[in-house]
Amino acid sequence: METAIVVFTRDLRLHDNPALAAACRQAAHVVPAFVVHQPLIALSPNRARFLRDCLADVRQGLRERQADLVIRQGDPVAEVMRLAAETGVQGIFIAGDVSHYADRRREGLARECARHRLQLTVTPGLTVVPPGELRPAGGDHYQVFTPYWRAWAAATWRRPVPAPEIVRLPAGLRAGSFPPNAQADSPALAPGGEGAAQQRAERWLRDGLAGYAGNHDALAADRTSRLSACLRFGCLSPLALASAARRQPGGEELCRQLAWRDFFYQVTAAFPDMARKDYRAAADGRWNHDEDALDAWRAGRTGVPIVDAGLRQLAAEGFMHNRARMITASFLTRNLRIDWRHGYRHFGRLLADGDVACNAGNWQWVAGTGNNRRPNRVLNPLRQARRFDRAGDYVRRYVPELAGVAAEHIQAPWQLPPGQRRQLGYPAPVVDLS
Repeated sequence: METAIVVFTRDLRLHDNPALAAACRQAAHVVPAFVVHQPLIALSPNRARFLRDCLADVRQGLRERQADLVIRQGDPVAEVMRLAAETGVQGIFIAGDVSHYADRRREGLARECARHRLQLTVTPGLTVVPPGELRPAGGDHYQVFTPYWRAWAAATWRRPVPAPEIVRLPAGLRAGSFPPNAQADSPALAPGGEGAAQQRAERWLRDGLAGYAGNHDALAADRTSRLSACLRFGCLSPLALASAARRQPGGEELCRQLAWRDFFYQVTAAFPDMARKDYRAAADGRWNHDEDALDAWRAGRTGVPIVDAGLRQLAAEGFMHNRARMITASFLTRNLRIDWRHGYRHFGRLLADGDVACNAGNWQWVAGTGNNRRPNRVLNPLRQARRFDRAGDYVRRYVPELAGVAAEHIQAPWQLPPGQRRQLGYPAPVVDLS
């Protein structure tokens, strides 16, 4: 074909981008495009800032290859079709995705492409293994992780594709400008973009992978990769990361975490209402309506230090340690008995890595409405704190009121003498943990 459009969505990279590679292979001229849909951008100032970093990096990489990133603003389907008419394209390439929003976009493009006799190609790229590729006998998706993990580990993966050397853009196109530079909610939000992601990944694979299996749950050690936002926006290829980790000592545990990500994508592909409805009915579907407790939880003022530390990390960094995510989610849904959807929305606003599949999948897993084989399991916050933050260093980092409290009391400061408790300026627990 003479001209094709590549619609960038959550694959904001040039390396291992199957949609871009296929378009460059099949078309003489390629229009790399991104449509800014303001209602989606407005959901999270943190993700808006991270997205802008990613778009700037993609544009720079394309300019180095004699092209540019064409930015349009508005409804994605309408703007892509307007661009198609402007450039006289024969084909449109886009990465497959899961969620109601992605389904509507894909269906809209398919309908318009059929009407205008254009070729629509949907490629992999957002996961290691595409969501519908692995199916259990007699079912459309895996509902339990362990058998999925076995199938995932045994699957044949596609090979990562290199970045194109040159992208030939049609002449005369207006490149368009980025969305306004958003003010992030979290002051310590990490930078986004393909270059920063690759540097971070290479450094972590070299220095952090070997000890990952034994240390990734230790809250104060912070031995996680911190690559989740890079994966969420696709400025890092999950397949390239898994392929690199698979060949190294200690890589199996990272691959397992990437398989969890793929697992929730294939669940969401089969159950697009993952962020709205219970995947399976809870044993006790009654939720408390306690706005004061919910506000205290959001603010990191529950009076339970390990919970408050996690929520304050989220507010400061747009990121939360995975073990802290589980503890804070269990506290909200199990101790306070507040609907998981409130937690999902709070995380969704602040997390740079927040997406439908992983955010909703993990919240439902903890709440007992999702893919947990032990749906009645409760994570006792004190037991979790003593196991994963024994010395209290994670709490001290994010809850400065407790910085001077000794290790034996830092996870349960309500056990201190009354006078000492008052001097801390730290609230009493919102719920009795005894």
